[in-house]
Amino acid sequence: MNTYPDPALLHPGSIAPEIHQRNAQIAQAMSALPEWWIIGPPAFRQNQRAGAGVFPPVVFSERATTRTIPSETGPLRLREFLPASGQPRGVYLHIHGGGWVIGGADMQDTMLLALADHAQVAVVSVHYRLAPEHRYPAAPDDCETAALWLVEHGLTAYGSDQLFIGGESAGAHLSAVTLLRLRQRLGHCPFSGANFNFGLFDMNLTPSARAFGHERLFLRTIDMVQFRDAFLPGAHNLHDPDISPLYGELQNLCPALFTIGTRDALLDDSLFMHARWLAAGNAGQLDVYPGAPHAFFRLADAHTQSSMAQQIQFIASHLK
Repeated sequence: MNTYPDPALLHPGSIAPEIHQRNAQIAQAMSALPEWWIIGPPAFRQNQRAGAGVFPPVVFSERATTRTIPSETGPLRLREFLPASGQPRGVYLHIHGGGWVIGGADMQDTMLLALADHAQVAVVSVHYRLAPEHRYPAAPDDCETAALWLVEHGLTAYGSDQLFIGGESAGAHLSAVTLLRLRQRLGHCPFSGANFNFGLFDMNLTPSARAFGHERLFLRTIDMVQFRDAFLPGAHNLHDPDISPLYGELQNLCPALFTIGTRDALLDDSLFMHARWLAAGNAGQLDVYPGAPHAFFRLADAHTQSSMAQQIQFIASHLK
């Protein structure tokens, strides 16, 4: 089903006063935090895990298990969740966000458990290598390896060969890149659906990304530039679809759900990618949240609950 958002959702007047107030509080709280490129990625990652910021400490689920698969550069770890109620009906390859520099496969267990239990899928999150210690193409190579392993072993390992893919922010970017890589390698798209949450799809930076400015609402223009420079060594063609999937040939791909908030610097990335997805003949849905900032899932508010319900419904509706 191809759906467009109500234009009213994109109007500033659609943002409730309490959302404006909350966003201002977030920006003020974040203004006192150190920049990751100043204190260094290892120290920032440690602070992030300890909850030294606007988010609480990370909750690690006892239901998670770890599987190790081979890759060309050594063992690659996958963090797994099985639905509590029984046999999975499908497998969801999750790719975490964090600007290719921070974050981890084990830092959103609550969200992934909800997807596993309510969509009845095995969730497999990949511990891909992070920049700047491991620059492009390390992260997309690891995600491609995990996806190819699922294509070959998903039925044996999880009892289903129906695959989904998705992630948040940089994870949505890597999900799109992985889809393009596997279609080129296999000659078809092996996934039944893609779940793109506030993704970056154009490394050139879309107008909303360039114009966002310095309000520290999780992701600013300077953050995107710093993340991009850490991820991409030296000179690259930023129109290469393996770097900016917005410029790829998007025909013959799977149905996709795009989720974005209107106070996200990456608003245009989702608007543009959704439009190109539809123009290429694919089914696509765009889910817009007035005033929601980047990474709003971690705020655990009404927007989060609504979006999680939409994601679960999207995956469940494409299960055979």
